[in-house]
Amino acid sequence: MAPSANEGTGRDRNKPLYMISVAAELTGMHPQTLRVYEQKGLVTPGRSRGNTRLYSQSDIDRLNLISKLTDEGINLAGVVRILDMRERMLEREDELEELRRRVRTLEEEVHEFRMQEKITALARYDASSNPEQVMRRLLLNGSPAASQEEGEG
Repeated sequence: MAPSANEGTGRDRNKPLYMISVAAELTGMHPQTLRVYEQKGLVTPGRSRGNTRLYSQSDIDRLNLISKLTDEGINLAGVVRILDMRERMLEREDELEELRRRVRTLEEEVHEFRMQEKITALARYDASSNPEQVMRRLLLNGSPAASQEEGEG
């Protein structure tokens, strides 16, 4: 089974490795078919210094998907649209994951601020104390009551 698009690092999967003959063998396609797919913009292999086509694992996976779709009777115009929609979907999934990560970070920050507010509200302090000093006393003494007693002493 071919690895999924999310396995491995993006750099590893996009590193041009395979010459056209190897890519053709890996995908079960004729090299000329790979050239046609490149002309139609379905795949964009890298190039060596000698201008030899080099296909990445990501290209091989894409070619296998193209093969599967065409085997199911979808013409190349349909394949192009499907690949475009798939690419946009993957981008949205990445954006969604990034937003989830940001929400988790913000939730943690909000929780921390709320805890600071609660601690500050529980602690008595005079005009010469600031909330950071009160919190430090609370953390050192272990309870709001101990901090209040200290302030009264």
